[in-house]
Amino acid sequence: MISVRRIPEIWHRFDVTVRDLPLGLLIFAGALIPSFQNHGTQLGGLPARPFDALAIVAVALQSLPLAVRRRWPVVCLALVSLGFAVDQLRGYHSFAGTAMPVALVSVASHLERHRRTTALVFSVMYLPLAVALHRLGSGAETPSEFAMYYLALALPWGMGAWLRSTRAMEADRRRRVAEATRAAERARIARELHDVVTHHVTAMVVQAEAARYLTAAPERLDQALTAVTETGRRATSDLRHLLDLINPDHGMDATAPTVGRLRTLVEQTRRSGQPVEFTEEGAPAGSTGSADLVAYRVVQEALTNALKYAHGSRTSVQVHHGESEITVEVSTDGSGSRATASPGGSGRGLAGLRERVDVLGGDFSAGARTNGGFVVRARIPAGSPS
Repeated sequence: MISVRRIPEIWHRFDVTVRDLPLGLLIFAGALIPSFQNHGTQLGGLPARPFDALAIVAVALQSLPLAVRRRWPVVCLALVSLGFAVDQLRGYHSFAGTAMPVALVSVASHLERHRRTTALVFSVMYLPLAVALHRLGSGAETPSEFAMYYLALALPWGMGAWLRSTRAMEADRRRRVAEATRAAERARIARELHDVVTHHVTAMVVQAEAARYLTAAPERLDQALTAVTETGRRATSDLRHLLDLINPDHGMDATAPTVGRLRTLVEQTRRSGQPVEFTEEGAPAGSTGSADLVAYRVVQEALTNALKYAHGSRTSVQVHHGESEITVEVSTDGSGSRATASPGGSGRGLAGLRERVDVLGGDFSAGARTNGGFVVRARIPAGSPS
């Protein structure tokens, strides 16, 4: 049995002509009801005439073409106008005359090209009809009344033009939103690539440089090369995870970087020759949304900068899990080599971190310490799926 909720979905699967036909059938049936006959639009003052076979043809011409009002709007308006002319010249004055405004709205709303030409042609065609009705009628209708009816028909045309304009603006808005979304997604992927590649490659370079001086100590050389290998494998794993995220059919990967993997990250940095003191307080909340990943990236970027610009400096990593936020602080004391270098390099990594934290409504700061070294701090609200 078909669910009531599925009826609109099933209905919209039908061709647009099928969906537009019921209105035409409704007007056709209504115009043939005896109590509705001779109670429609009356233009020109012609006396009412009883319905005959030609009246049914006029009613059909005015109502049934509404089925193609969106597919062939000009054809619809031409047939409706012909039926309306027969209706008025014969004096039927049927209820089917209400189809004329519907046809005008459809033409103005759905005609893709030559809308002004179409409006001009049908306006010119109205003139001989008005003249014929004036001559055949009782003479009670003045030219101003024909002009008023023409202006009345201009209203549904204006409504159709407004609908078309609104639809075009909405389509343009959706296009701009889609472009902005794609740009934001590209920027997010670029930030992820920067975080993953920069950290792991920096660690591998530092480890490889250290291995050059360990040829006289095979055991330490083997440890250094093993560390390079492990770092490369982690880089491959993280890049594979990132590429899976780009795939629209990806699922949530349990290997996604999280705060829970910080110890692994810290240990990797230690093997690269960076003395790191790690402190973690509190327990991660059950649902942290994106805060978990952002906190991981903050620590990762800060440790990468420590390896690049303060190699050998004592480094402190402090992570605190609160009920509604995660706070991170990574600092160096400036005691190692190149400790006076800029902690941010090009600044792209820190700028990306600031954007991530800002999106979640948190606070981020990074800069030099008064006693040397640098410090990175972040307060990241938890629970946001952004």
